[in-house]
Amino acid sequence: MDWTQALVADPAFYAVAVPAVLLTGLAKSGVAAGFGALAVPLMALAVPVPQAAAIMLPLLAVMDVIGVASYLKSGDRDLLRLMLPAGLAGTLVGTLLFGLLAPAMVAGLVGVLTLLFLVQRLFFPPRADAPPPPRWLGALLAMASGFTSFVAHAGGPPLHAYLLPLKLSPVRFAATSAVFFAVINASKWVPYAWLGLIDLRNMATAVVLMPLAPVGVWIGVRIVRRIDPRWFYRLLYAGMLFAGLKLLWDSWAA
Repeated sequence: MDWTQALVADPAFYAVAVPAVLLTGLAKSGVAAGFGALAVPLMALAVPVPQAAAIMLPLLAVMDVIGVASYLKSGDRDLLRLMLPAGLAGTLVGTLLFGLLAPAMVAGLVGVLTLLFLVQRLFFPPRADAPPPPRWLGALLAMASGFTSFVAHAGGPPLHAYLLPLKLSPVRFAATSAVFFAVINASKWVPYAWLGLIDLRNMATAVVLMPLAPVGVWIGVRIVRRIDPRWFYRLLYAGMLFAGLKLLWDSWAA
């Protein structure tokens, strides 16, 4: 069988998939990180959510390699030791509950929590001398990130809700996020295959979109290394706002 015959053929899919892949690349670099949660909802306008998640997985793998290589040795090892085990536990929960929880329900929950976090940060900001959030909260949000990442590649908002108050430098923030999601995404391959999502149609479609995968990351990495921290965090908040609203809308409209 000619593998090109297995491709998703609907032009409407590519109309939403191309911007989705580019947005995800920017998010992978750390700049506008919240926008990464929009990729699967955008692609789900043309294909079912599980199929959109499966198509994105190989693209995320390419982006992860580029992102980690770009920020080699810049991640916060202490934070990663805290978050990675919890994040992997979240992917296990996602595997067990996949198919039992509707993707729209998960999207709505992530959207509500993201918007509540933004309301708290913007209207009731912590004092400059406020202590960092507790480590148990970091583990809990990392687990939530692993779960929502597994179900819909929407792990950014929960993780960033913990990382943002820590006031990391743009490069350290981006590097820590890049390593975390590289490990989380690598852990999805076996469960996705077990769930029947790794098939010729999805993988062939991912190959067609593959040349776009490095573009957003390449652009974003260069922005992160030059951007003023104030603008870096403004972009993060903007991305989380758009992601929260889009996820909530998808849940309501389903």
